[in-house]
Amino acid sequence: MAADAPTTLASGSVDLVPAGGLEERLAQGRPLRVKLGVDPSRPDLTLGHAVVLRKLRQFQDAGHAAVLIIGDFTARIGDPSGRSETRPMLTEEEIRANADTYLSQAGMVIDVAAAEIHGNAEWSSEMDMAELLRLASTATVAQMLERDDFRERYKGERPISVVEFLYPLFQGYDSVAVRADVELGGTDQKFNLLMGREVQRAFGQEPQVVLTLPLLEGTDGVRKMSKSLDNYIGLTEPPDDMFGKLMRIPDRLIAKYLRSAAPVDPAEIDAVERGLEDGTLHPNEAKRRLAREVVDLYHGVGVGAAAEERFNAVHREREIPDEITDVRVPEGVFDEKDGGRVAYVPALLEAMGLVGSRSEARRLQAQGGVRVDGEQVSDEEIPIRGEPPGQLEGTVWQVGRRKFARLAGVEDG
Repeated sequence: MAADAPTTLASGSVDLVPAGGLEERLAQGRPLRVKLGVDPSRPDLTLGHAVVLRKLRQFQDAGHAAVLIIGDFTARIGDPSGRSETRPMLTEEEIRANADTYLSQAGMVIDVAAAEIHGNAEWSSEMDMAELLRLASTATVAQMLERDDFRERYKGERPISVVEFLYPLFQGYDSVAVRADVELGGTDQKFNLLMGREVQRAFGQEPQVVLTLPLLEGTDGVRKMSKSLDNYIGLTEPPDDMFGKLMRIPDRLIAKYLRSAAPVDPAEIDAVERGLEDGTLHPNEAKRRLAREVVDLYHGVGVGAAAEERFNAVHREREIPDEITDVRVPEGVFDEKDGGRVAYVPALLEAMGLVGSRSEARRLQAQGGVRVDGEQVSDEEIPIRGEPPGQLEGTVWQVGRRKFARLAGVEDG
């Protein structure tokens, strides 16, 4: 292996624990067992999931063993990381269906045929009570309450299920079962990954090296990419949808997306970043390159350029400018109705600065002069999914022929 292999394999990481641990493992001169665990809690993978999958592929290409764990057992509990409440348990049927799609989509990034694939039900569902007690004895309640999410829920007197305390222990036992040398994960997984070191130590194994990668913000530019937040870009989305969503990300995330989601040489990304900073490169040009690269990666060479041509045609036809102001609105423009939430369009347009008053908005709607993503909007109320602004986040609103604004989210506070 090349002398710079540790630096290359660690590139882009946020945490590497312990310091120097990866170099020590590589110095052993054998293929490392590099573990990545994914719970099939939802059926589709996103560009956010692909960040760690691409790192696993990098290890794979360097000659190491990729060990992919499908959490068909741990998904029954649900990862408590970043949660303010207990997750609902999935049924076995839901888990099985999601796991099937995970494998096919993971194959868009890693070499699944060459990888070692396990469901953690192989060992966790076979544990007897004595083995479970031994596993539970490897951690204390005080250690569990060091987690930010558990600590905040405890302080706020919100319930924490004992089963949730078991989640990081079961994930840690996966590392024992597959004798992991390295475990990959997002920064939100750091506690779980470090717990894997503790569990391995308790079971007489050399603790794994932990390598975390940055979380990729979604199209809203604020929150972690997530299907539940409807700010995601799916690996299997049609090329035009993927291209359009990438063109909507905030300019400040262009370089991060290039580093995390696109197959672009780091030196070229540095040049893009410099160009954006000194003004010699227009953000729209950089964003178009990003969108072409990502679409090509998942749909084939040349598909990105074709998607760009269709994107241009739509913008010309609907006279939508390439550069549109991002606007955040007060949460008050979203009303409670029939047990859900709706966007009140006149209030939304007023908050976005597209009209001078709600009465003007209603008049323009009646005249057919209001559009969202090029489609006419006649209803004054639009049901939304999830937290405001739901599926409307990132949409482009148009009033008349020349007024445009993109709904970038809800104002803080």
